Amino acid sequence: MNIRPKMAIVCANSLTVLGLKQLLQSVMPMMEVDDYASVEELCDHQPESYFHYFVDISILLASRPFFLERARRTIVLTTSADHAAQLPEFHCLCVTVPEKQLVRNLLILQQQGHKNGRNMPDNSQMAKSRSLLSPREIEVLSLVAKGLINKEIADKLNIGLTTVITHRKNIVEKLGLRSVSSLTIYAVMNGYVDLENI
Repeated sequence: MNIRPKMAIVCANSLTVLGLKQLLQSVMPMMEVDDYASVEELCDHQPESYFHYFVDISILLASRPFFLERARRTIVLTTSADHAAQLPEFHCLCVTVPEKQLVRNLLILQQQGHKNGRNMPDNSQMAKSRSLLSPREIEVLSLVAKGLINKEIADKLNIGLTTVITHRKNIVEKLGLRSVSSLTIYAVMNGYVDLENI
C-alpha cells in the first residue's frame, strides 16, 4: 500500500486554509494536506507524521515550545511581508500578498528546503504526467507561466489565436489543472520555466 506523505495546516481561518490547501496541493500534488484549527487538534492526529506544518502566527505564539522543537518543519503564516516583523527561528510566508506572489513565495520555499528533490517523497505521478504534453503544449504552458495572454503567445510562437486556445484546452484536460496559478506551479516544478521568469 502506497501511503502519501502529509503536510498540516494549523489555522482557524477557513478562507486561508482553503486557499492555501489548494496551492499546496498544486505545488506538491504527491502530498496529502490536512487542516486543524488548533495545536490540540493537530496533537490528536499524530503530529510527527507530517513533513511540514503551516501554522498561523497567533497559534504558533500560543504554542511556541511545541513548534520550536519542530522549527525545521514549521512555516509560519503571517500577515506582514516585512522581514523585521517575522520570526527568525522559522520560515515565514505572508498570506496577504497577491496570488502570483504567494505562488512564487511557496515555490521559493519549496526550492530552498528541497533542492534537487532532497528530502522530498517520490513523485512518480508527476513524472508520468511529464510525458503527457506535446512539445508545443510545453511551449504554450511555459509562456502561460510567464504571464503572457493568448494573443501574445500566438504572436511569440507564430501560430493562430485559435490554435493557442486549443493547446491551452488540451493542457487543462491532460493535467487537470484549471487556474493559471496551478499551471505556473506545474511548469516550475517540472522545469519548463525558471522561477526567476515568472
